[in-house]
Amino acid sequence: MTDKRVLTIQDISCFGQCSLTVALPIISACGIETAVIPSAVLSTHTSGFTGYTCRDLAEDIPKIHAHWKETGILFDAVYTGYLGSSEMIEDVMEIMRELGTENSINIVDPAMADEGVLYPAFDMAYVEEMKKLCAAADIILPNITEACMLAGMEFKTEYDEAYIQELLAKLKELGARTIVLTGVGYQPGKTGVLVAEGEKQSYYEHHRIEKGCHGTGDVYASTFVGALVRGKDAFTAAKIAADYTVRCIELTKEDTEHWYGVKFEKAMPELISAIYQE
Repeated sequence: MTDKRVLTIQDISCFGQCSLTVALPIISACGIETAVIPSAVLSTHTSGFTGYTCRDLAEDIPKIHAHWKETGILFDAVYTGYLGSSEMIEDVMEIMRELGTENSINIVDPAMADEGVLYPAFDMAYVEEMKKLCAAADIILPNITEACMLAGMEFKTEYDEAYIQELLAKLKELGARTIVLTGVGYQPGKTGVLVAEGEKQSYYEHHRIEKGCHGTGDVYASTFVGALVRGKDAFTAAKIAADYTVRCIELTKEDTEHWYGVKFEKAMPELISAIYQE
């Protein structure tokens, strides 16, 4: 197998087990060389903490891009997560266009909303810019809230398969090629991931853990990217990512003091086993 190189662009929360602090170790554990562009530096993530610091790094992105372009550095995949501001989205799209290898894959986790609402830093203008980034991607990984905002549909907590199919159709109209829709559950106690590749759809259902944990979306997306670039097909990568994320929550949920993230490190041997299993 030829060695692969991934670039991930997202914020770094110095404490809190999310964004780059999970993306870098998880993708690296999959045997993938991982480069990073931090979109912002925060002292902690923004969920449950107060008084956190945040330094936007949007103006640094074009400079890094220019240096890498001059140096001839290319990537087999570009994976974006939480970006922080709409101003940097065009710069990110330029990186996708210019720093990818011939067969590079662009993977976008919209990372802007959950449970029916946008994250505090964003507004609908950001959603409009995110639509452009998703249209330029080969694969998008929205949760149902993000998918509804991208598709202009009402968010529902109770729905049927027809609702999900309408949601997928509108995302395809947006320009999304492959859609990995997370948090899709049709019955109590169950949730799952739906992978739509053209006309082909595959669904993986697993048990739902009621206790939520911060950072699980980043754990999921990073694991998916690592598995995919490692050579797994999209559905297998989605399944590995789901199983790993569930395991991380299981290892964390009883520890009331560890509310700020999941203990993804403790489940890393299981991830490595799944990745290297032929």
